[in-house]
Amino acid sequence: MATPDPAPATSNITVRRGDPLVVVSDVQKHYGQFQALKDIDLTVNRGEVVVVIGPSGSGKSTLCRTINRLETITSGSITIDGKELPKEGKALAGLRADVGMVFQSFNLFSHLTILENVTLGPIKVKKMKKADAEAEARALLERVGVAQQASKLPAQLSGGQQQRVAIARALAMKPKVMLFDEPTSALDPEMINEVLDVMVGLAQDGMTMVVVTHEMGFARKAADRVVFMADGQIVEEATPDDFFTNPKSERAKDFLSKLITH
Repeated sequence: MATPDPAPATSNITVRRGDPLVVVSDVQKHYGQFQALKDIDLTVNRGEVVVVIGPSGSGKSTLCRTINRLETITSGSITIDGKELPKEGKALAGLRADVGMVFQSFNLFSHLTILENVTLGPIKVKKMKKADAEAEARALLERVGVAQQASKLPAQLSGGQQQRVAIARALAMKPKVMLFDEPTSALDPEMINEVLDVMVGLAQDGMTMVVVTHEMGFARKAADRVVFMADGQIVEEATPDDFFTNPKSERAKDFLSKLITH
């Protein structure tokens, strides 16, 4: 099993909250001749917040999307809570209920109210009674700060509000892990913090999270571990303090220097 040699960067990581929840092992992903993911090994432990950063085109989003099989892998294995990702059908739908996903675009159903967007999954997939689903949805909308918007349609909300609804919708399925694929990159600057604040709250509550983001402040504040990717590989992983103050690889040093100087 070929792996890049990140030993110096990973030897000082001490944060491990619980047992392994997401295990990505020797994963390769090809699009024709192009290899998007190379020799990916990553373990995310229960209650841990892992932030994945790196230059555009480094494979971050592809990795995130393989964890709930929105992208299929060419080889290797991915397990969630000890179970390998199913190929398709009901088993895959069941697993996706355990894996919440928040996208760059909010992906809300435009013809449904905010409340209906959040209750749809629990009613359809988990077979919850409508009244129970609505009660839980209202509590979640309160938690993310948009309870007053429950009867509105998505188009009536700001981008930041819509993204917070998308987080509530994912949480409504009671997932074991939450995946965030650049959740703030489509937002106006003044809306970014309202979404990041919700995510920081989730992290503090112990939600297991894998977050692909360009928001370095969030990585510093909320991550247990920073994973740095470049050219489809995990180049380095470390605690936020170590990564931002003492990156080990030249690739990471170059990436961080550009962040600071531009």
